Amino acid sequence: MTSACPVQPLKDKSMTDEQLIALARGAARKAYAPYSNFHVGCAIESVDGEVVTGANMENACYRLGICAEQSALTAAQHQFGLDKVARIAVSGGKESMVCTPCGGCRQAILEAAQLSERDVEILCSSGDGSTVERHRIGELIPFGFGPANLGQPV
Repeated sequence: MTSACPVQPLKDKSMTDEQLIALARGAARKAYAPYSNFHVGCAIESVDGEVVTGANMENACYRLGICAEQSALTAAQHQFGLDKVARIAVSGGKESMVCTPCGGCRQAILEAAQLSERDVEILCSSGDGSTVERHRIGELIPFGFGPANLGQPV
Protein backbone atom coordinates (compact mmCIF):
# COMPACT_ATOMS: atom_id res chain seq x y z
CA MET A 1 0.00 0.00 0.00
CA THR A 2 1.28 3.48 -0.80
CA SER A 3 0.74 6.52 1.38
CA ALA A 4 -2.16 7.64 -0.84
CA CYS A 5 -5.14 5.39 -0.25
CA PRO A 6 -7.93 4.82 -2.75
CA VAL A 7 -11.04 6.92 -2.42
CA GLN A 8 -13.90 4.74 -1.23
CA PRO A 9 -17.50 5.97 -0.98
CA LEU A 10 -19.22 6.28 2.37
CA LYS A 11 -21.81 3.63 3.14
CA ASP A 12 -24.22 6.20 4.54
CA LYS A 13 -23.11 9.79 4.08
CA SER A 14 -25.76 11.23 6.34
CA MET A 15 -24.18 14.66 6.89
CA THR A 16 -23.71 17.46 4.44
CA ASP A 17 -20.36 19.25 4.32
CA GLU A 18 -22.02 22.24 5.98
CA GLN A 19 -23.35 20.13 8.86
CA LEU A 20 -19.97 18.49 9.49
CA ILE A 21 -18.23 21.88 9.43
CA ALA A 22 -20.88 23.28 11.81
CA LEU A 23 -20.06 20.49 14.27
CA ALA A 24 -16.34 21.32 14.00
CA ARG A 25 -17.11 25.00 14.57
CA GLY A 26 -19.22 24.11 17.59
CA ALA A 27 -16.38 22.02 18.98
CA ALA A 28 -13.98 24.96 18.49
CA ARG A 29 -16.19 27.05 20.78
CA LYS A 30 -15.51 24.45 23.51
CA ALA A 31 -11.71 24.58 23.11
CA TYR A 32 -9.53 25.48 26.06
CA ALA A 33 -6.98 27.89 24.59
CA PRO A 34 -6.26 30.63 27.16
CA TYR A 35 -2.64 31.13 26.03
CA SER A 36 -2.86 31.29 22.23
CA ASN A 37 -6.56 32.15 21.96
CA PHE A 38 -6.46 29.93 18.84
CA HIS A 39 -9.58 27.79 19.17
CA VAL A 40 -9.81 24.75 16.87
CA GLY A 41 -12.52 22.13 16.57
CA CYS A 42 -12.66 18.88 14.65
CA ALA A 43 -15.54 16.62 13.62
CA ILE A 44 -14.94 13.12 12.27
CA GLU A 45 -17.53 11.12 10.35
CA SER A 46 -17.36 7.35 10.10
CA VAL A 47 -18.20 5.30 7.04
CA ASP A 48 -21.48 4.47 8.80
CA GLY A 49 -22.41 8.11 9.44
CA GLU A 50 -21.44 8.29 13.13
CA VAL A 51 -19.77 11.54 14.17
CA VAL A 52 -17.44 12.47 17.02
CA THR A 53 -15.89 15.83 17.84
CA GLY A 54 -12.85 17.18 19.63
CA ALA A 55 -11.23 20.50 20.44
CA ASN A 56 -7.75 21.72 21.25
CA MET A 57 -6.78 21.91 24.88
CA GLU A 58 -3.79 23.96 25.96
CA ASN A 59 -1.76 23.62 29.13
CA ALA A 60 0.49 26.04 31.01
CA CYS A 61 3.27 23.58 30.22
CA TYR A 62 2.82 24.24 26.48
CA ARG A 63 4.15 20.90 25.35
CA LEU A 64 1.33 19.05 27.12
CA GLY A 65 -1.45 20.57 24.99
CA ILE A 66 -3.46 18.50 22.53
CA CYS A 67 -4.74 19.42 19.08
CA ALA A 68 -8.41 19.20 18.13
CA GLU A 69 -7.69 16.52 15.53
CA GLN A 70 -5.87 14.33 18.06
CA SER A 71 -8.74 14.80 20.50
CA ALA A 72 -11.31 13.81 17.87
CA LEU A 73 -9.22 10.89 16.57
CA THR A 74 -9.07 9.50 20.11
CA ALA A 75 -12.86 9.80 20.38
CA ALA A 76 -13.22 8.15 16.95
CA GLN A 77 -11.06 5.20 18.01
CA HIS A 78 -13.25 4.68 21.07
CA GLN A 79 -16.58 5.20 19.26
CA PHE A 80 -16.10 3.31 15.98
CA GLY A 81 -12.41 2.63 15.31
CA LEU A 82 -9.82 4.48 13.23
CA ASP A 83 -10.36 2.03 10.38
CA LYS A 84 -13.84 3.53 9.86
CA VAL A 85 -12.78 7.18 9.57
CA ALA A 86 -14.25 8.58 6.35
CA ARG A 87 -14.24 12.38 6.53
CA ILE A 88 -12.83 15.03 8.81
CA ALA A 89 -13.77 18.68 9.24
CA VAL A 90 -11.40 21.13 10.93
CA SER A 91 -12.40 24.66 11.82
CA GLY A 92 -10.98 27.45 13.87
CA GLY A 93 -8.35 30.06 14.27
CA LYS A 94 -8.84 33.51 12.86
CA GLU A 95 -12.21 34.31 11.35
CA SER A 96 -11.12 34.63 7.73
CA MET A 97 -8.09 32.29 7.65
CA VAL A 98 -8.58 28.64 6.70
CA CYS A 99 -7.40 26.26 9.43
CA THR A 100 -5.60 23.14 8.24
CA PRO A 101 -4.20 20.31 10.38
CA CYS A 102 -0.65 20.77 11.68
CA GLY A 103 2.08 18.33 10.62
CA GLY A 104 1.63 16.06 13.62
CA CYS A 105 -2.12 15.85 13.04
CA ARG A 106 -1.58 15.13 9.36
CA GLN A 107 0.57 12.18 10.44
CA ALA A 108 -2.17 10.94 12.80
CA ILE A 109 -4.81 11.31 10.08
CA LEU A 110 -2.55 9.39 7.68
CA GLU A 111 -2.50 6.52 10.19
CA ALA A 112 -6.31 6.38 10.15
CA ALA A 113 -6.31 6.67 6.36
CA GLN A 114 -3.97 3.74 5.93
CA LEU A 115 -5.96 1.65 8.42
CA SER A 116 -9.20 2.46 6.59
CA GLU A 117 -7.62 2.07 3.14
CA ARG A 118 -9.12 5.36 1.95
CA ASP A 119 -7.62 8.73 1.13
CA VAL A 120 -9.51 10.53 3.90
CA GLU A 121 -11.19 13.78 2.91
CA ILE A 122 -10.50 16.80 5.12
CA LEU A 123 -12.75 19.86 5.03
CA CYS A 124 -10.73 22.84 6.28
CA SER A 125 -12.74 25.87 7.37
CA SER A 126 -12.04 29.37 8.54
CA GLY A 127 -13.14 30.20 12.07
CA ASP A 128 -16.29 31.91 10.85
CA GLY A 129 -17.06 29.17 8.31
CA SER A 130 -17.03 31.58 5.38
CA THR A 131 -14.15 29.86 3.57
CA VAL A 132 -13.77 26.10 3.11
CA GLU A 133 -11.05 24.13 1.37
CA ARG A 134 -11.40 20.45 0.48
CA HIS A 135 -8.27 18.30 0.70
CA ARG A 136 -7.31 14.63 0.86
CA ILE A 137 -4.70 13.44 3.35
CA GLY A 138 -2.55 12.11 0.49
CA GLU A 139 -2.33 15.68 -0.79
CA LEU A 140 -1.53 17.21 2.62
CA ILE A 141 1.17 14.67 3.52
CA PRO A 142 2.57 13.22 0.30
CA PHE A 143 4.97 10.33 0.67
CA GLY A 144 3.83 9.92 4.28
CA PHE A 145 5.17 7.15 6.50
CA GLY A 146 2.59 5.03 8.28
CA PRO A 147 1.53 1.50 9.14
CA ALA A 148 1.53 0.48 5.47
CA ASN A 149 5.28 1.10 5.39
CA LEU A 150 5.95 -1.23 8.33
CA GLY A 151 4.44 -4.40 6.90
CA GLN A 152 3.17 -7.23 9.07
CA PRO A 153 4.54 -7.59 12.61
CA VAL A 154 6.94 -10.48 13.10
